[in-house]
Amino acid sequence: MGDLLDLLAVWMPRQRWYGTKGRDPRLSLVASWPLVEQDMRLLLVRDDAAVPAIVYQVPVVKRPVGTVPPGSLIGAESDGGVWADATTDEAFTDLLYRAVTVGGIDVSTEAGLEALALWSPHLGTPASRATARVLSGEQSNTSIIFRPDGDGLPVICKLFRQVNGGRNPDVELPSALAAGGATFVPAAIGELRGTWTASTGETETGSLAFAQQFFDGVEDAWRVALNAAGADEDFREPARALGEAVAGMHVALAAAFPTREPDAADRAAVTGAWERRLAIAVSEVPALAPLVDRIRAVYARAAATPWPALQRVHGDLHLGQVLHTPSNGWVLLDFEGEPLRPMAERILPDLAVRDVAGMLRSFDYVSGAIADDDGAAVRAWVIAAQQSFLEGYAAAAGGEIAGGGDLLAAFELDKAVYEAIYETRNRPDWLGIPLAAIGRLTHVG
Repeated sequence: MGDLLDLLAVWMPRQRWYGTKGRDPRLSLVASWPLVEQDMRLLLVRDDAAVPAIVYQVPVVKRPVGTVPPGSLIGAESDGGVWADATTDEAFTDLLYRAVTVGGIDVSTEAGLEALALWSPHLGTPASRATARVLSGEQSNTSIIFRPDGDGLPVICKLFRQVNGGRNPDVELPSALAAGGATFVPAAIGELRGTWTASTGETETGSLAFAQQFFDGVEDAWRVALNAAGADEDFREPARALGEAVAGMHVALAAAFPTREPDAADRAAVTGAWERRLAIAVSEVPALAPLVDRIRAVYARAAATPWPALQRVHGDLHLGQVLHTPSNGWVLLDFEGEPLRPMAERILPDLAVRDVAGMLRSFDYVSGAIADDDGAAVRAWVIAAQQSFLEGYAAAAGGEIAGGGDLLAAFELDKAVYEAIYETRNRPDWLGIPLAAIGRLTHVG
């Protein structure tokens, strides 16, 4: 196994899902599960080059030379074969499909893996076979689309590359929502869990993969909104429906998971994060310096206002996390939270207005993404969409947005400050979008 770890140390940094770019991995084996045959294994490897260390999931398969896709090749094995990423191997994807759709099968010759089928009878019967395709473009995980060979429901299975103890929120939250009858999330199909020994010596169980209904041939809300704004189409009704879906999510999550009133430590954690992000922004974005006092005034008003109860939230909500479907309307995806936040933080109760602010900022980016000489018309489109979204949210949330005044403004402003940092580092030509928003959000009078 040492030779394979050496090969992985060269191969992993070239993968989009590898999270510690610019450093040489320092890998050690956490778990190794044989899958059906000794030449196919599901590995967990810990990378101590990151602080804290990151545990990655890497399914591998040993095959003859010349039989694996070039992008999947990990390296040569000592007996003349090669190791490859198993996500493109038919034997592995067939096994994964059966595990998440049927469940209750022995997916390993050793203890430590558990396959659970969450398939609801109203979905019909799972297809006996499906053709697999790895979805390109993902940054932090690997998703595989399974299209039935004949009639049946298409399935998308997300294989989590970074693995943590506990149930991943991208499994826990949509599963609970779907079980409660929500149609604004895809139907839950099944999941794969693993149990391993952590570096502390304690036994941990965590999410390895999660499968959901796949909506074929649909667009995300970002593309739908962009097209509508570019054509100057009235988007108020779709935006209102989206607000209703987001509020429905929050209402359902508050019913399914514990809530609590925020204490002084909770307030300090949120306001402290605002200040830390502002300090970074001022050091990297000189144009913010004249606005610092006005930004802090918005934060101070939010800190002084009553705060609503904390609850489970999406955590990284924007138009790209929503699909527009003919059957279900708006469908919310990707409940894993902000990828850069530690998992222990992502599963904590939070303020629902964080999600609302994220969606408002996402609408604002539509205007900046459209090359249109008539900026006033696009700006009017954005304002109308944002207002309709808020109206739909309030109506579905019981008539008002909890924390929808000063607190929502502070979260929206904090998001714009973060965007200013991001655009300065990655897309300087887009810096004007968050700077304009910061100016509007801090305007007095």
